[in-house]
Amino acid sequence: MNVQEALGGNARGPLSGKVALVAGATRGAGRAMAVELGRAGATVYGTGRTTREKVSEVGRATETIEETAELVTEAGKESGGTGVAAVVDHLVPGQVRDLVARIDEEQGRLDVVVNDLWGGDHLVGFGKKLWEHDLEDGLRILRLGLDGHLITATYTLPLLNRGPGGLFIEVTDGTAEFNERYREPVFYDLAKAAPLRIARALAEETREYGTTALCLTPGWLRSEAMLTHFGVTEENWRDGCAKEPHFAISETPVLIGRAVAALAGDADVARWNGKSLSSGGLAQEYGFTDADGSQPDAWRYLTEVQFAGKPADVTGYR
Repeated sequence: MNVQEALGGNARGPLSGKVALVAGATRGAGRAMAVELGRAGATVYGTGRTTREKVSEVGRATETIEETAELVTEAGKESGGTGVAAVVDHLVPGQVRDLVARIDEEQGRLDVVVNDLWGGDHLVGFGKKLWEHDLEDGLRILRLGLDGHLITATYTLPLLNRGPGGLFIEVTDGTAEFNERYREPVFYDLAKAAPLRIARALAEETREYGTTALCLTPGWLRSEAMLTHFGVTEENWRDGCAKEPHFAISETPVLIGRAVAALAGDADVARWNGKSLSSGGLAQEYGFTDADGSQPDAWRYLTEVQFAGKPADVTGYR
């Protein structure tokens, strides 16, 4: 039985009894990671700033943190997984501290932390040089992409380190190899390089506690916002290839969700300590697939096809 079959077919779930925190779980990759952890049996605290009463600076009212928690609980019906919505701004240290205290009081443990904080796409001035970019927006990008990650790690790691076997996942855009190239503009480049370095540093600092820290990236994520950008839905997403042919390599958030569930259920996950991993690479390692049964290998495709100037052709890449 492969990992995907195990995640979907165990009555109690391979992560039954485990407690996870997904920071930044309102939509996209964060929501999918929370849902798949719940499907595997975990109790999942998902945090976000958009609720049914208030919309965050991202400006999308169509996805809320309460809905994420409900989706987690629904996915966990057979495995015992449960979703808990927590309204938290991870740039406010006191809110993160209080959340961790709540988890400790309610659960007495924390086994998995997914640091998926972002919400800065609307601030990125693509195509602008440093001196052309709005400075206030740029500094906010760094706050969202760096400060929030460090604040979350500061308060979650003491509880995560309490028992051996904790898993701390930094989420970014791009593998370490791919991000050796410049990811313009400067503020975006820094924000997406930072989680890779944080994971490497924390792998060293938590080693004595038996905690594994790693960095994970999705491929070309077909999130709700990306579908909106291309003017398509998940049902007709391939129509977006008329606007950008390389969109054919895109993947649903399900793929990275299954990647996180597979990592959390891997008794030998410590072999990934400090590493840079991708959803596509882990799909091949653990044997799971995207929602359509494919295994898109986006970062290899982007390097070997799109950035090599070749015509769009996903043959051999999904």
